Amino acid sequence: MERLRIVVDTNVIAAAMTSATGSNREVLRCCLGGVVEPLLSNALFHEYDSLVTRPSVIARCPLKPRERAELLDAFLGTCTWVRISFRWRPNLVDESDNHLMELAVAGGAKTIITNNVRDLRSGELVFPDIDIMTPAEFLKHLRKRS
Repeated sequence: MERLRIVVDTNVIAAAMTSATGSNREVLRCCLGGVVEPLLSNALFHEYDSLVTRPSVIARCPLKPRERAELLDAFLGTCTWVRISFRWRPNLVDESDNHLMELAVAGGAKTIITNNVRDLRSGELVFPDIDIMTPAEFLKHLRKRS
């Protein structure tokens, strides 16, 4: 079966790093285990990269700085880099989320996984082939698919 192409919002990775259990952590495991194919762009790479030094993540993450960096490197190693040549703007209420939709469109992702579904579902442009799901919704979808 072909791996599902997904976009993982930074808030999912942050939550996975700060909690030892839960659906955010399970999404990260699916990526690391090769169950799904996470997509990556320049903008998302820079968000992920800044994540390991954010005070809010550091304060709640049980991992040491080197371990956080190694986890991020392992995750990035599973990602497929996508070049975005067209910008779909203005689209979302929160301008800083537009790059997620652009990555999903450019990379042929079927799902954007986020803990902020409300903002991503409120776009002016509708992409019916792209589902916006919470980590828990995505994991249920993944179980039904297999």
